[in-house]
Amino acid sequence: MKSLTNATVLSFCLGMGCPFGASGVGAETVAASSIPAADLLQPADLAATLKSNSTTRPLVLQIGFRKLFDEAHIVDAEYAGPSGESAGLAVLRKRVAKLPRDSAIVIYCGCCPWGHCPNIGAAFSALRALGFRNVKALYIADNFGTGWIEKGYPVTRGG
Repeated sequence: MKSLTNATVLSFCLGMGCPFGASGVGAETVAASSIPAADLLQPADLAATLKSNSTTRPLVLQIGFRKLFDEAHIVDAEYAGPSGESAGLAVLRKRVAKLPRDSAIVIYCGCCPWGHCPNIGAAFSALRALGFRNVKALYIADNFGTGWIEKGYPVTRGG
């Protein structure tokens, strides 16, 4: 599974011309490194929250590429568009429009190494600009395959 997931990520990014760190169509580039450390969530912490019956679960939004979401995603996560593109940000804004501004939201991408992700910084910045203050960015250092799936955390296969 490791090589399949990693190969899918690599072929997607190479085949689709994923310019690591560059913005998508019409979206502002916001570096992942701009997200404050206090707003980063480690995969083990989210996995524990999702497994616990005693805590309220956050809304988990995948803000990366649809192909990756369709292959595998965090259990109960919703697809909210690639936030490195204007159209993706519009999908994200529409999804959260009616939520209370104190809602617990976790965003993640996992398309590529953290420092090159074209989606996570833009999504975090957009949510903050909309007034959401309880937003955490799931820190996936390399990609979703190695940072979540290979660690045995809960996933749903397929879209």
